[in-house]
Amino acid sequence: MIFAVLDVAWILLVANPLYQGQIGGLLAPKANLLGAVLFYVIFVAGMVHYGVRPNAQDVSVRQRVTGAALFGFFTYATWALTGFAVLKDFTALVAVTDILWGAAACSLVTWITATVLRRRIGETQPA
Repeated sequence: MIFAVLDVAWILLVANPLYQGQIGGLLAPKANLLGAVLFYVIFVAGMVHYGVRPNAQDVSVRQRVTGAALFGFFTYATWALTGFAVLKDFTALVAVTDILWGAAACSLVTWITATVLRRRIGETQPA
């Protein structure tokens, strides 16, 4: 839920204006809701597995955030660099912005989640 709220704010405030200005001709008139829901379910599952790792008591918050940053970087880079490689008018600015967003968003959401979980369940994991 944290990621979805953060990502929707990002899309409305940053990505949509950037996309309209840079790659407007590639955009669908309206978002595909099923595609969006599937993305959030699959992506958040990956972020939990590679970043949050709620059952890994011996993993520090720093390690969790690093894992999440790498997950966000690699997944968003896959999309952005594929778009840059094969889509007409897909700009480097959009690709780089998306990649940085993926790494930053995953890091932030994982840090928030790991911190809340630590406080709620009293984990004694290393910081």
